[in-house]
Amino acid sequence: MSFRLKAALMVAFALSAAAAVTASDMSIAGESVASVTSLPQAFPATASTGTQAAVVFSTPREVSQPLDSAKKATTEFSTDTDAQATSLAALVDAQGAPEELDGDMKCLAGAVYFESKGESLEGQLAVARVIINRAKSGRFADSLCGVVYQPSQFSFVRGGGIPPVRTESRSWREAVAIAQIAANDSWDSRAEGALFFHARRVSPGWGKARLASIDNHIFYR
Repeated sequence: MSFRLKAALMVAFALSAAAAVTASDMSIAGESVASVTSLPQAFPATASTGTQAAVVFSTPREVSQPLDSAKKATTEFSTDTDAQATSLAALVDAQGAPEELDGDMKCLAGAVYFESKGESLEGQLAVARVIINRAKSGRFADSLCGVVYQPSQFSFVRGGGIPPVRTESRSWREAVAIAQIAANDSWDSRAEGALFFHARRVSPGWGKARLASIDNHIFYR
């Protein structure tokens, strides 16, 4: 066999082998693509108008706050209405607008209004405490209204009733607030324990233990 013929046969054999390998690779690649696309998708495919980078979500991590900081935050946002006021005036303001009163609270506020209207808050509180002390003492009526309506005790009680009150006035608002404070024992009075009082302009000569002199009244045990 001539040299030229041998060379031609070798080239033909090499081309045939290369074609066979290429066809095998394409077959394998086609099977792989088919296998991938036939798998169920976890999320539905969405249309895209361009190439976008994949969004990577970091692993969730627990965020802790120091205990002191947490307590401080709770304190700063606290709405505790029972916090002690710094003055009697602040405590009166904290009572809010007067509500409709019935029963003993109306009697108590009425007594504060008529006996000490226009006086200091401390003077009004002392009057309220006298009425409450009497109801608790066992020596007078056992209810606030009973103490207020007891005959010959309070001059503003006329015909067995309390005169009309200007409920829109600041004096009534203060009287209601003082009555609430006294009933809740939210503020100490300078006349704690007092059961009697009279105006400065009179001198009844009771011979009782004097406790305090506040505004226009003198208070006794």
